[in-house]
Amino acid sequence: MLDRQGNPVHHANPAAVAAYDEAVAAFSLYRGDPLAALDTACAAAPGAALPPTAKALILALATEPAAAADARALLAEAAPLPQDSRSTAMAAITAAVLDGEWTRAALLADRHNIDHPRDLLALQAGHLIDFFRANARSLRDRVARALPAWPAALPGRSAVLGMYSFGLEEAGDYAQAEATGRTALDAEPGDSWAHHAVAHVMEMQGRAEDGIGWMIARESHWAAEECFFRVHNWWHRALYHLDLGQTGAALNIYDRQVRATPSAIAVDLVDAAALLWRLDLSGADVSGRWAEVADTWGPHADGSTYPFNDWHACLADLGAGREAQVATRLARMKQAAAGPGETARWIGSIGIPLVEGFAAFHRGAYAAAAETLHPVRAIANAFGGSHAQRDLIDWTLAEAALRSGNRRLSEALVAERLALKPHSPFTRGLMQRARQA
Repeated sequence: MLDRQGNPVHHANPAAVAAYDEAVAAFSLYRGDPLAALDTACAAAPGAALPPTAKALILALATEPAAAADARALLAEAAPLPQDSRSTAMAAITAAVLDGEWTRAALLADRHNIDHPRDLLALQAGHLIDFFRANARSLRDRVARALPAWPAALPGRSAVLGMYSFGLEEAGDYAQAEATGRTALDAEPGDSWAHHAVAHVMEMQGRAEDGIGWMIARESHWAAEECFFRVHNWWHRALYHLDLGQTGAALNIYDRQVRATPSAIAVDLVDAAALLWRLDLSGADVSGRWAEVADTWGPHADGSTYPFNDWHACLADLGAGREAQVATRLARMKQAAAGPGETARWIGSIGIPLVEGFAAFHRGAYAAAAETLHPVRAIANAFGGSHAQRDLIDWTLAEAALRSGNRRLSEALVAERLALKPHSPFTRGLMQRARQA
């Protein structure tokens, strides 16, 4: 049996392969439920190792403790089944992620993607691993290596172009990124990842008005309930409004879209906490909104699975006035940092200083916050998120410098921002404040 891209699916049958193809399509477009489709494939062909292994890989990439436990159980269930090169490679990649060895997982995905460039689910998994470890070059080049194997008529090519668009954007090639993303959307308007890649381009270039227009014109494609990336794309629109000084519009998006139906998915909780922190920095009264986000974060950030999530969970706890909870999570992070592995190193060198710096900022120790955040911002792109997400560090650092009266540092930091976004009303306002400090 062959999937839609011509890859073999061993020990399967037509019903199982159809369900597997449905899962791959849903996963690649961030629309629908790939896990439910993989459950159908598992039930249709209980002797096939690929469907449960693919489900384990997707769950491992959720970066949540409960999902990681489910992924481990699925790997154990699939291990006795007859294996082929695809299922063996996916299992090894998944195990590396679960061990917190993200670079090892990326290298294993490299080898598999080179040998099987049309394995769409594995290619997307490698792309996400690159995202979670914030490796801009690999985000771009992993997909560039595979693209020659994807002729125009091959199902799923538009999703590959969407991935390439995001990789180009993170690598700083904004013109090609936007053109590639638009090409992907011409072929598949419902591709949430490609839409979001173009949104990133406009964010990085300071094209806030263009970005709002981009979101409004295509809202019917990315804002449906079935779109997994719906909340994140609303987050992008809110950033455009903040850049224009339209704090009320951004707060309205938070209330009506980001947390209108509170989600317990980690990526949505990251967006909620990050947007509330930005709104607070902008002078909005968000005090009554923090507790709900902090309550929801509880089981999804354990201090050891993925420090990017722990940092955002601590933002919510700080906003809710739960300094004791921050101290508890920080203690768990310090314990995890003493262990082996790449994630432990991320926690120790980046996660802990970030939490300590933001905690200092929250209690008004602005000079201490600037002292802590200044060195860590240069290495923070080693452990996850996009440039747009990590900008929260630089914004908070600039605010700490301003509020501590450090005019030279604040002017220097704002000059960086102006060099990238010379027409940004928000950044121009920061510079005015720095010069008046």
